[in-house]
Amino acid sequence: MRIAVGGIHTECSTYSPVLMTIDDFRVLRGEDLLGADYFSFLNEQEIEHLPLLHARAVPGGPVSRFAYEAFKAEFLGRLQRALPVDGLYLAMHGAINVEGMDDAEGDWIAAARSVVGPDCMIAASYDLHGNVSQKIVDQLDIFAAYRTAPHIDVRETMVRAWSMLVDALRTGRRPGVAWAPVPVLWPGERTSTEDEPARRLYRTLPDVDQRDGILDANLMIGYVWADEPRATACAVVTATDKRAAAQAAEEIALSYWNARADFALGPVTGTLDAMLDIAENASTAPVVLADSADNPTGGGVGDRADVLKALLARRFDGALLAGIADRPAVEACFAVGKGARIGLDIGATLDPSSSPVHIEADVVFLDDPGAGAERQAVVRTAGITVVLAARRRPYHNITDFTRLGLDPKSVRMLVVKSGYLSPELAPIANPNLMALTQGVVNQDIEGLVSRRRARPAFPFDRDFDYAPRARLSARWQD
Repeated sequence: MRIAVGGIHTECSTYSPVLMTIDDFRVLRGEDLLGADYFSFLNEQEIEHLPLLHARAVPGGPVSRFAYEAFKAEFLGRLQRALPVDGLYLAMHGAINVEGMDDAEGDWIAAARSVVGPDCMIAASYDLHGNVSQKIVDQLDIFAAYRTAPHIDVRETMVRAWSMLVDALRTGRRPGVAWAPVPVLWPGERTSTEDEPARRLYRTLPDVDQRDGILDANLMIGYVWADEPRATACAVVTATDKRAAAQAAEEIALSYWNARADFALGPVTGTLDAMLDIAENASTAPVVLADSADNPTGGGVGDRADVLKALLARRFDGALLAGIADRPAVEACFAVGKGARIGLDIGATLDPSSSPVHIEADVVFLDDPGAGAERQAVVRTAGITVVLAARRRPYHNITDFTRLGLDPKSVRMLVVKSGYLSPELAPIANPNLMALTQGVVNQDIEGLVSRRRARPAFPFDRDFDYAPRARLSARWQD
């Protein structure tokens, strides 16, 4: 049994002016793919796994057409050389936006289908914040998506998709995919599975899996910061029974539609000034403040210094801010060395829509893993510690801080560029605050410019009717 493995995985805000390039991606090729932690389940002895290419990037702006076409061409070349294959497993995200293209995943998967032919079974795993289209569904036999946000079931979801593929190849029973679009677009911050009503909706999915003829049921929230026609929520069901699949997809879709007005931001939320007022008066620590509109894991640029400016204006003492993407500032810190005093203009090096903040700071730590783009610097100014990164990146894990000689649990306030907090930071937040800041992934959803998004869609539009209608994959209609 020969199964090829690959894919492309990132999330793109069309409101960001910063194109992602080849250098923004971590690319795994050949045996390096099988050695990656998140592909470590590809180890069954009787299966010949054929690792192709997997390109993954921290979410950001649209991907340059050149970068996308380069990755796709290499992937397809490797796939062609791997033929014949019995199955193809694609580890995707679902919210890529490529300049000049509406449906990059649809293009990628359709191109793969043209190489492997109609008899090969294709399985895909997705982030629940991915956008689905009929073109995507028409190429697939198997689909599985994350059921948690924050995403703690990434590997489990990949195993679900791969296991269904293996089982179908062993038994010879080909499944199919049905989906039902839902005209609702909420951000991930309002639909965390830690909070109601998303928690309740996602808890029903394993029960749907147990129905006769159903293999895997999914609720896709979609990605709201992509102003593109396919951006929508939907239900997607993998099954062996068409009627059962259609019924399940319509039930899941209707459950989401019926709950559409009940979604709310989970943490204490408000303007930056209001959240800083709470932080200043807090008797507990660490306060963890999320700079929500500049969150790189949601597609934010990550270079805004608005929160730093506000903290300096308040003379706030005891804050740790991680981090601001500013390669020139990092290089300047390395040029003077640890212990030096330096004047820096922080922020707005990638997106000129914000303004830099000038500080006089002490360089307290330098991290040099070997590549200039991976360097980090820690500076301290007026009682505030700031982590600077040469490239856009999140600070969501405790090791992100301990690597830099920092203890996020010991500070008065920790500021991170995040929406809902990561599983490692949420438990230490005392309290957890979300600031409604400015940026390309801001929470003013109804105020987003919608030039190409399908309408009507809630909450952009509120006075319209909806009845779910399941659609089958073209591969399953014969």
